[in-house]
Amino acid sequence: MAAAFLASPALAAKPPSKPAGPCIDAAMACTEWVPLGKDGGRSLIYRSLPLTKPNPHVRRALIMVHGTLRNADHYFTTATGAAFLAKALDDTIVISPAFHSAEGGCKDALAPHEISWSCAGDSWRSGGMAASDKNLSSFEFVDEILRRLADKKVFPNLTGIVVAGHSAGGQFVARYQMANRVHETLGTPVTYVVANPSSYAWPDASRPLPEGDAAPAAAARGWESETPHVNFRYGPFEAAQAPDYDRWPFGLEQITGYAARQTPDQLRAQLVGRPTTYLFSQVDTLPLGGFDGSASAMAQGATRRARGEAFVKYLAEHLGGKPKTLIVPECGHNDRCVFTTDDVLKEIFPPL
Repeated sequence: MAAAFLASPALAAKPPSKPAGPCIDAAMACTEWVPLGKDGGRSLIYRSLPLTKPNPHVRRALIMVHGTLRNADHYFTTATGAAFLAKALDDTIVISPAFHSAEGGCKDALAPHEISWSCAGDSWRSGGMAASDKNLSSFEFVDEILRRLADKKVFPNLTGIVVAGHSAGGQFVARYQMANRVHETLGTPVTYVVANPSSYAWPDASRPLPEGDAAPAAAARGWESETPHVNFRYGPFEAAQAPDYDRWPFGLEQITGYAARQTPDQLRAQLVGRPTTYLFSQVDTLPLGGFDGSASAMAQGATRRARGEAFVKYLAEHLGGKPKTLIVPECGHNDRCVFTTDDVLKEIFPPL
């Protein structure tokens, strides 16, 4: 009897295995290639879950864009760490795309057929065309990721996508938010979180006047307040000081790359019409971490924080926008400090 009992197939069957947990290591095991273009090109993403395997448990997605060092591995662990703190790892797919480049001053080692993105000028930060494929824009990389996330055959219960970036990644998201052509086509809501970029694509030729909170000395002391500064006035800028100050990617003149496929009026409408949160670190008032000190960037303000505060006030007062602004207390130019703060967790993992 004992032998017959042990041999019973129904009783000897193994319990069902649990689904594999999210991949959270900055290692190749957590990466995937995304095919792009018509010539067999591809770009790398770090991801917590596969983009191609059907998963009914996923309800949210976070795309986190890296900074100027193109260190997607670091930003992936920042994003998955934030997901852990928000108790969102189990129902969120976290993705960090890698905009690797072997061009100019960028010396990334590329895998076979990996796309080399543009490193300078109208670069990967602003939807510029790839160095290795002049028909492919960096914005199309995120377009493709968004289309895959919105595929109901793969993620049938996905309810929202957040595209976030810090520093150079914040530059990318600020311009992608206003220029992308997939936002209204996906059938899944997309929101944008822009953190501490060095510059913006200003919607017209005016700029903050160097007075009030935009005066260089006042901007440098901006860290003294945890609330957004609002004492800004705007007016004409003397182009002789920076001949390129209003050309893309700093403004909407002579637009190139992906964004050139739309008119300035379309870009302005999308800039204020798409849901966006702007994050400014309280003490991001020093020229650190790849700060853009070019004349065209300095035309927007003396510090990252002052540039951002002046920009969002202009959107609200002159274009009728309703941007959301958060000052992140006690943080400097540091992505991990910013994205692991309680109030910011609610922006990148909004309630379901």
